[in-house]
Order: sequence, then structure tokens, then C-alpha cells
Amino acid sequence: MQFAEIIERIQSFGCNLVEITGGEPLMQSQVHALMEQLCDLDFEVLLETCGQLPIAQCDARVKRIIDIKTPNSGASYSFLQENYGQLKNTDEVKFVITNKEDFDWSLQTVRENVLFEKVAEVHFSPVMFQEGNSCIQGCAALAPEILAGWILDSGENVRLHLQLHRYVWAPDARGV
Repeated sequence: MQFAEIIERIQSFGCNLVEITGGEPLMQSQVHALMEQLCDLDFEVLLETCGQLPIAQCDARVKRIIDIKTPNSGASYSFLQENYGQLKNTDEVKFVITNKEDFDWSLQTVRENVLFEKVAEVHFSPVMFQEGNSCIQGCAALAPEILAGWILDSGENVRLHLQLHRYVWAPDARGV
């Protein structure tokens, strides 16, 4: 699909907000050019990335949401450490929490990297049930009220973030 087609499709929704996500968008060779063009057209552009690739080259107008993988995700090694130094006050970070170990690790990561002072928001999301397959281990769901209790007990300025797409659309839905 060419940029003109993508932009035409986006404009057809009559919405000024565009979030680029799915897989790892920074692996797409033209994503930076697309984000720049969308910003030039006065779209509010959000980028959701796991932070495994450098975020510094993103257009300064893009609001970045960094999904830092926790130990029980099986991918906590994937975050590029230099990205901590590239975070800015319009960015957000999120952690998907599977259990108390992930919660404690996430709070320690936030504190050690001074994320409360660097970014606009720190989000903790309870993991949703996911069946395992050949690519992922799968996991049980964490009840939101349990995570909410841990957040309250911590006294930290963490936002409970429910992954609304998991409530609204089927797990295999695409293009939403």
C-alpha cells in the first residue's frame, strides 16, 4: 500500500488521531517517513513500540508509547537500554503485568530509570488470558482488582491501564 492510499484511508475515518502499532512498527523501513508525513498533515501521531529498536530517530512530534516487556513476558531482554536516555516528557511507558514478580520488577525498573520524572505517564496493565502456541508460552489472566491493589499499596503514581482492545474486539481481530 502506498502512502497516499494509507493517508486516504486514515482521512476517511474523520479522526485526527493515528496510532501506529502492531508487531514492531519500527521494523518497517518507511515508518519514520510515514509518521513525519502524518505529522505534517496535522495528525496527532502515536507510536506504540516495545523499545527493541532506537526511538531517537522518531519525529519529535510523535508521542511514543513504550511497552517495556516484563520478565514473565519472556522478552524482558528485548528493550534497548539506550532508549531510557531518549525518553521525553510526552512519552508514556507501559508494563503488562502477569504476577507480583512482574509488578515488583516493573516498579524497580521505573524507579531505577527515574521514569516518573522523564515521561508523561507510567501505565501498568493486567495481562489478559492468552493461549500458548508455537511462538508464545501463553498465560493466565491477572484480575485488574489485584493489580489495582498492588498499585495502591505501592503509593506510586502509576496508572492502571486496561487493554481495551482486548475487551472490545476478538483476539484475532485485525485492522481495528
